Amino acid sequence: MKYQEKIDLNVVFPITKYITFFKIRFLTGLQYRSAALAGVVTQFAWGFLELLMFQAFYESGSGVFPMGMEQLAAYVWLQQAFLSLYMIWYWEGDIFNSIRNGDVAYELCRPISIYTMWFTKCMGSRISKAVLRCVPILFLACFLPYPFGLKVNIGKVEIIFFILSMTLALLVSVAFSMVIYMLTFFTTNQQGLQIVAASLAEFFGGAVIPIPFFPEKLQKVLNLLPFASMQNIPFRIFSGNIRGVFLYESVAMQITWVVILLLLGKYLEKKALQKICVLGG
Repeated sequence: MKYQEKIDLNVVFPITKYITFFKIRFLTGLQYRSAALAGVVTQFAWGFLELLMFQAFYESGSGVFPMGMEQLAAYVWLQQAFLSLYMIWYWEGDIFNSIRNGDVAYELCRPISIYTMWFTKCMGSRISKAVLRCVPILFLACFLPYPFGLKVNIGKVEIIFFILSMTLALLVSVAFSMVIYMLTFFTTNQQGLQIVAASLAEFFGGAVIPIPFFPEKLQKVLNLLPFASMQNIPFRIFSGNIRGVFLYESVAMQITWVVILLLLGKYLEKKALQKICVLGG
């Protein structure tokens, strides 16, 4: 009988172990259906109240607005449907805990990159929560009366750019979060980093007020920051607020920030692991 050596797929294809981490976190997130239902109700109510506020603002006739009410409605409903994909304030508590209490030492014993492992886990967690929430919210929003309903007013080219931009925005959001996780290695408490990062991303990323409502000079600065490459670009593409050559410029900016944040995160990982010290036993 000939001896047949068993092939370890994790050796031949190292990416398979990270796909496994993604699957585990994704399937785990799908189990929280009651929380997802509560989130759907909360986010739908919040989105509707937000649109009522903007309608009152529009009807006041205080000036010319950079987005039509239909465009704004599309922006708001996408924002609520995909809240868990792009919200920086959604942190993975187990990552912070493992760094703070020293459990990260167990991860370092494995033949893996903790950066890549945490990155895939974060993506799996965010996508699973978005899958449970987005369909009910978008479905209900499509049946709302004018001008509160969600309408598709873009062509095939814009839809392709929208899907591409959604993917890049997720990568930018997770990569930015990974920078914060890696910076935690150099602090004794991560709460300050969390608050500052979440506040900047929320305000300057269009989560509180869409970027087109900011003064033009400030918009030019904000569009160069990583926060504008998160939810701002894909939602504005879908709403029809970004068209023509600006599609290419916006997606190019997203790609640029994906590369920069990934390189920065890997650099911080390397620096952190060179001098890491875990106390206890």
